[in-house]
Amino acid sequence: MEAELAALAVSGATTLVGHMVSDAWAQTRERMARFLARGGETDGVDEELDASREELIAARDGEDPDVAADIEDEWRLRMRRALRADPAAAQELRVLLDELAPRSEGASTVTINNSVSGDTRNSQVVQGQSFSGGLTFHGRGRE
Repeated sequence: MEAELAALAVSGATTLVGHMVSDAWAQTRERMARFLARGGETDGVDEELDASREELIAARDGEDPDVAADIEDEWRLRMRRALRADPAAAQELRVLLDELAPRSEGASTVTINNSVSGDTRNSQVVQGQSFSGGLTFHGRGRE
């Protein structure tokens, strides 16, 4: 369960930092502040989020990629602490991230399940949703 919460915190921080420099920042800040405040006052969290955003923009203008990683690490730790303190927060964060995820009009979700069983074969396997053009494999034939 700890690995799942850690992965969720990484996803949350990545989404948060990505939205800091997007048109969706106001909505993202408000919703993330409510999540991180965990029912308390959001003013302090709002200020921290805005400070991180300003730092990120300044670093981007100065072409300092390490600052973005540092900011993401900072918020990842905050989210991880929130998830540890309140395991029910995991579902809330998942819903929030799904709602903040960019969606394309008419985009569909595709699930692919592959199962390979039986004897051992030494040949190519191609997995994917769609392929265009021809696929050519070169190699030795069966012996």
